[in-house]
Amino acid sequence: MANRIILNETSYFGAGSISVIADEVTRRNYHHALLVTDNSLLGIGPVEKIEAILQKAKIPYTLYADVKPNPTISNIQNGVTVCKASGADFLLAVGGGSAMDTAKGIGMIMANPEFFDVRSLEGLSPTKKASMPLIAVPTTAGTAAEVTINYVVTDEENRRKFVCVDPHDIPTLAIVDSELMSSMPKGLAAATGMDALTHAIEGYLTRAAWEMTELFSIKAIELIAANLRESVIENSPIARHNMGLAQYIAGMGFSNVGLGLVHGMAHPLGAFYDTPHGVANALLLPRVMEFNACASGEKYRHIARSMGVSGTESMSQEQYRQAACAAVRQLGLDVGIPQKLSDIGVKEIDLPALASAAFKDVCTPGNPRETSELEILALYQQAF
Repeated sequence: MANRIILNETSYFGAGSISVIADEVTRRNYHHALLVTDNSLLGIGPVEKIEAILQKAKIPYTLYADVKPNPTISNIQNGVTVCKASGADFLLAVGGGSAMDTAKGIGMIMANPEFFDVRSLEGLSPTKKASMPLIAVPTTAGTAAEVTINYVVTDEENRRKFVCVDPHDIPTLAIVDSELMSSMPKGLAAATGMDALTHAIEGYLTRAAWEMTELFSIKAIELIAANLRESVIENSPIARHNMGLAQYIAGMGFSNVGLGLVHGMAHPLGAFYDTPHGVANALLLPRVMEFNACASGEKYRHIARSMGVSGTESMSQEQYRQAACAAVRQLGLDVGIPQKLSDIGVKEIDLPALASAAFKDVCTPGNPRETSELEILALYQQAF
């Protein structure tokens, strides 16, 4: 068996690192940007900082801000239309996973126009050409879309989310500048941070995990456990930097080995209710960890230790498994994550349909424990 690792060509890290954008654009001989972002980011700082850099360097750009928190097929198709009309030769995505996922979809269709329907990109996408060049600049510390080969699209017509997996979509350049993350409200910082933790834990437990990706996952768990509270509660620059690094490291792992049932169950919540992805993951994570404990071997001991639990080496298997789940649940509580599906607008009548969608989700087969639609329904009911 051959284990594959795909990462960015180039990434920059650190406060103020967006300063490299102009030089990188010039060096790569790019001429006109399609600046893809979320309307909610306009006027609060991050986008304006990027625009100022482009304007000072006299780099033309066209703004495209028609991006929903759970980006849709039409968001991508409209972006393709704007991109073609603008004459842009590269994409510059500024925002969270939604902006970067939208830009990935636009870039893939610009290079492979036969996939304009977007739905045909689902799963292991059969594209032939690499994306239009994409510079990804995250403003949240959660999704790691700047380093992954995945993007997620909402099919509003069919009330479902689907995942596109394609090495051709990985951004050409990633810039993880923690200063851009300072404008995140506490709730968003908490949700995206717990999203990163979910990526790290599921990437560590998934069936395809191997030595190199496990190193990434464990390091990401350590950084998140040590920094998320301070990042959310105090907006500490150091903690914010460490969270930006942690979510990227988690992405280095899960992008190459997949995820599991937490994501399988979170995706339908986004499709049915437009639930923020990080909130859905955070709420479900400890419950699915309890479900998966019996199929985790020694891994929960390492998770518990990485979460800061002391004395794990002397614990019994049952004790360290309980400790790992409890530490994750406590972190979610400490940063204000909702604890019940009913608290975020989920309707009990929809639980069977959610379970059916989750069972079919592309992430579910990666789960370390075999599951059934009835077991997934029971998990939703427990969380309700």
